[in-house]
Amino acid sequence: MEATAVTAFWGVSLVFALTPGADWAYVITTGGRDRRGVAPAVAGLLTGHLLAIASVVVGVATVITSSPLAMTLLTLAGSCYLVWLGIAALRRPAEPPRTPQPPSFGPGRGFATGVGVSLLNPKVFLLLLALLPQFASPTAPWSLGQQMATLGLIHLANCAVVYVAVGVGAAAALTTRPRAARAVAVASGVVMIGLGLTLIVEQVVAHVG
Repeated sequence: MEATAVTAFWGVSLVFALTPGADWAYVITTGGRDRRGVAPAVAGLLTGHLLAIASVVVGVATVITSSPLAMTLLTLAGSCYLVWLGIAALRRPAEPPRTPQPPSFGPGRGFATGVGVSLLNPKVFLLLLALLPQFASPTAPWSLGQQMATLGLIHLANCAVVYVAVGVGAAAALTTRPRAARAVAVASGVVMIGLGLTLIVEQVVAHVG
């Protein structure tokens, strides 16, 4: 693979990783609640991304996105999940405890929720499906699959750095500021609900139109 293509992809991928969305909202909410929840939350998000990358490489995502019904069902499932997470965040906004306490839920649940947030977000599939083939060359010594897998891992590394920084930063900034933590948790919940409802509306408009 040409170094210029890899560098260009790294820059584009980093821009997308730095764009706030449902993943940011989830990791900020988790970090604001308890620093120990950041690692499993980020691990879950990255696992979802890894599965999405693998599906793009083997062609599953192409099949999904070429089927209007499958794409609609995936979008609606992801949208409802985001709305559900947002409502949960609004009902129980994170407030840092004054004395050390165990996390409100275990690492297993935090990991599973992260996987769900990432894997049920159709924009993850669409982003990877749009980007990976564009930076892979059919004339390169490596196969297209190997090239896209490598680029996918670069994107995964970008996401890992950004998510950890966001989660640790949220934990450091919010765990000693109860009011700020509550405000950020509420804002994160609103963002997730807004993203979910926007995706639902887009599907309704697309089908009605």
